[in-house]
Amino acid sequence: MVKKKKKKRSAGAAESRFTEKQLWLITLLLLIVIGAGACLLLVVFTASSSRRLEMPFRWTNEAMVYNSTDQTAMQTRTSYTSDLCITDKDVSNSEIQVGDTVHAALFSLDDRKVVYSKGIFEKVYPASITKLLTAIMALESDKMDETVTINWQDLELESGSQVVGFRIGDKVTMRELLRGLLVHSGNDAAQAIARSVGGTQDKFVKMMNEKLQELGCTGSHFMNPTGLHDENHYTTVYDIYLMLNEAMKYDDFVNITQISVYDLQYQDADGNEKHVTLDSTDHYLTGTAEPPKNVTVLGGKTGTTSAAGNCLALYAQNAYGQFYISIVVGASSKDQLYEDHNTLLSRIND
Repeated sequence: MVKKKKKKRSAGAAESRFTEKQLWLITLLLLIVIGAGACLLLVVFTASSSRRLEMPFRWTNEAMVYNSTDQTAMQTRTSYTSDLCITDKDVSNSEIQVGDTVHAALFSLDDRKVVYSKGIFEKVYPASITKLLTAIMALESDKMDETVTINWQDLELESGSQVVGFRIGDKVTMRELLRGLLVHSGNDAAQAIARSVGGTQDKFVKMMNEKLQELGCTGSHFMNPTGLHDENHYTTVYDIYLMLNEAMKYDDFVNITQISVYDLQYQDADGNEKHVTLDSTDHYLTGTAEPPKNVTVLGGKTGTTSAAGNCLALYAQNAYGQFYISIVVGASSKDQLYEDHNTLLSRIND
């Protein structure tokens, strides 16, 4: 009887130890699952809260609504993020007065707020601000490391066009063309990029208009990669904001548009090393114009034609490290252009 009782106690003890092992394994698995979940939440939170100058926005499939170019019909736009500055009408500000002919806006990127806008959805001519989209098309292509041989089509431009100065047979890397495009606003660089990326300029222009729709720029239609005037080549101030917003996602764009003077390298048709010194068309970068106190101008894109007037879209930083986009289109002179920009930028430290 004693032996049987001992056997029963031993069996009971063994059974008890087996159950404890099971409980220990279950507890361990639960701790692992909880820990993994906590790590995942931390990664998501960190990613969603981070902000870089080069990539200030994260694109989602959210939608927003705003006035179209006639300011009556409402357009629903997709592929937007909640980080965009959104408005459905012009935003007045008693502290901001710009020229009568000017269309303008000031966007606070950190607050996702339109601080001021005038004629933000009205049709305007973009001039060389067009090259924001030309640059985007180049940057998203797989041709940035290719060498382009300049041909006669790249140089077929109206008299007086802003150019880098390439000749037929010159060999230029796409990266150098991009610098010629953005620093000096070279139309020959723009056409060489278009031909290289699109195969032909016509195909490139088709790609540009498809990209405009993708970005939500429904108030825009482009006819060329340069911005040289065409009645059917137009945009809006808000669409310019969307293009600059997209361009700022690329490190190369951000870095290039901060250059005041650049020594562009290439080879001529005979293989000789050549270079040309290019000055920025942005007077803030060259020191010809001074921004307001405690405002740092980081770069952007200029544009000038007789039909478009004097234009500039730029991004800047205030004394607290916050980022802004300011746009002025249609100024009657360079002096008026930078005076109106200073009026806008003087409000970013309020």
